Amino acid sequence: MLTPQSRLALTAGLAAQRLVELRWSARNLRRAGPGQRASARTYPLMVGVNIALFATTALRRHRPAPARALEMSALAGLAGAVGLRLWVIRTLGDAWNVQAHVAPTTAVVTRGPYRWVRHPNYVAVALEFACLPLAIGAPGDAIVLSAANACVLWPRIRDEEALLDQVPGYREAFSGVPRFLPQRGRRSVQIPASASQSRGDRLPNPR
Repeated sequence: MLTPQSRLALTAGLAAQRLVELRWSARNLRRAGPGQRASARTYPLMVGVNIALFATTALRRHRPAPARALEMSALAGLAGAVGLRLWVIRTLGDAWNVQAHVAPTTAVVTRGPYRWVRHPNYVAVALEFACLPLAIGAPGDAIVLSAANACVLWPRIRDEEALLDQVPGYREAFSGVPRFLPQRGRRSVQIPASASQSRGDRLPNPR
């Protein structure tokens, strides 16, 4: 089972990954040019709940160990979350960012995890919020933090989808594709931008 020291190391490792991601995102945003951020007002809240996740986990690292099966399941969920997030970043490349910045030149991506779901990055985040507290024996924190994360992400997802729907080809590519959980027979399909119903739409001016 995880010791308090290994729990702290796990939390620190995931927090360090977040910091690296922020640097990569900032680099991509500098190159992205003008565009619009989805639900910009919720970004500080998103930062806050992420800080709360890592701070709470670090402070509660001395809690009694959870059942072995629960601990192993939580660690497997964390490994899956990290793998999924890295897959998303690799798939989107220079277009990936933490602020849901959508530029008029944004290309529709239907490969990688986007073949099966519209928001794989948010799936990874949800797994982290649920599994990290569970791995250290804090199920109550898992519930509270997951609920806070969901409250922050929900308006952001709606706003992001509204912006993406204006990108030529997005509407048709992801028609019927689930947001978070893959479903049999539902996959994204790349189409020419010239055939899109969104053709001619314009993204609003940056805010």
